[in-house]
Amino acid sequence: MSGAKRLSVSLILTVKDEAENIDDLMASIARQTHLPDEVIVVDGGSTDGTVARLRAWEGRLPLQVIEAPGTTISQGRNVALSRATGDIVAVTDAGVRLDPAWLERLVEPFSREGEQPDVVSGFFRADPRTLFELALGVTTLPDEEEIDGTRFLPSSRSVAFRRSWYLAGIRYPEWLDYCEDLIFDLRLRRAGARFVFQPSAFVWFRPRPSVRAFWHQYFRYARGDGKAGLFARRHAVRYLTYGLLVPLALSGRWPRVTQAAAAGALWYMRQPWLRLWRRRRDLRARDLVAAAALAPLLRFIGDVAKMVGYPVGLVWRARRYGLRATWRDIPEEPTSGSPAKL
Repeated sequence: MSGAKRLSVSLILTVKDEAENIDDLMASIARQTHLPDEVIVVDGGSTDGTVARLRAWEGRLPLQVIEAPGTTISQGRNVALSRATGDIVAVTDAGVRLDPAWLERLVEPFSREGEQPDVVSGFFRADPRTLFELALGVTTLPDEEEIDGTRFLPSSRSVAFRRSWYLAGIRYPEWLDYCEDLIFDLRLRRAGARFVFQPSAFVWFRPRPSVRAFWHQYFRYARGDGKAGLFARRHAVRYLTYGLLVPLALSGRWPRVTQAAAAGALWYMRQPWLRLWRRRRDLRARDLVAAAALAPLLRFIGDVAKMVGYPVGLVWRARRYGLRATWRDIPEEPTSGSPAKL
């Protein structure tokens, strides 16, 4: 926009024990076609050399490293927001690498003519390095074609928003350890923020490398749902399916139930298999077949992890706020992490 004020941009993220990945992330920040005016990284108490690796980048990036041992992801992000000075705050996460045009495309809508957004929702693509990670990526991560941009709630591994919303009191929920970015999005929507979906602003996100890591990821996601009072119907359908419909189908007593369950299972797997089909030109035939065979098992493992994690979150919420409380009712507390150290 001619004559418009240039909007300054703060890029924030939190890390803990990311020495193996942090250099790739910092290098991808340095390669951005639109460099941030400041990069604020809050470390939650790394013991693997992450901080030393970060400080090696201080001369190459406008980088502030804040050591805040004991802080959660939400607390760390709020600490970073309290130090940010940009008109726009972009947020990403450890375990990703940024497309070179990510930040440029993410902040571009804020300078468009006409009605301007308050939040720009970026996207993320799977960055698998093994056959297992390929299968997990297509099982758990949607493709752009599947997204309804009007309803999409962005992950904080790829999002930007006006800092004025933080100054107005919108915070990441410090009582929640997982799904915190979803609650942040819902708070922004509830306050009237205007969202724009910008899928061309994407980061590469590596799926979990093992069944154990995947199990813990989905257990924690579901525990977060239980704590926040999210997706109760979705979880109820899962319990009904595995607790009643699957046993009835496997019993063989009612052939029509068995047939309907088989059809339902195929329908349940349609998206992972379709994602694999879209990638068929880039995959060897044996990898395509192996990933397709592995996807149902990963779906099952993820579902079981969710069914175990969700009631743990429900118990947590019942003890502290009562089961009727949801994220709308739980009061926010001031940043309670350990004192930050520059």
